[in-house]
Amino acid sequence: MNDNPFVGVWTYRSLLNIFDVNTDFNALEFGRGTLEIYEDAMQNLSGVIGGPGWSLALKGSREYGTPMRARFQGVGVVSGEQWIYDYEGYLVGHWPNGVQQVPAIVGSVIRTVPHSGGEPGTVSPAGVVASFYAVKAE
Repeated sequence: MNDNPFVGVWTYRSLLNIFDVNTDFNALEFGRGTLEIYEDAMQNLSGVIGGPGWSLALKGSREYGTPMRARFQGVGVVSGEQWIYDYEGYLVGHWPNGVQQVPAIVGSVIRTVPHSGGEPGTVSPAGVVASFYAVKAE
């Protein structure tokens, strides 16, 4: 049995931190994909995160505590450009009376280096911070 609760396949979504409650929910999307965390040495974290057309190798660490913490960096080459993102996430605690609760990680992500944007001629700047959550596949 694996004692690392981060190991496994997770559905990942990130949202821009926009204050205006009237912002259309679809306009908040920053990213989505699959997060896979591998078994690794005691405090290490490795894996991959990606979606259609992009994939980043993950390297970082995890810490026991309340809550448990994971901090990692995703690095990859996407369409000929280097992408680097940094992530910090916390394992959501178990609710004793929770109904159909599944493991979840909540946290923050920052674009560490700029890269081309989704539209030709646009740039996705470094320093943009978003919130993320990941739900573990059963």
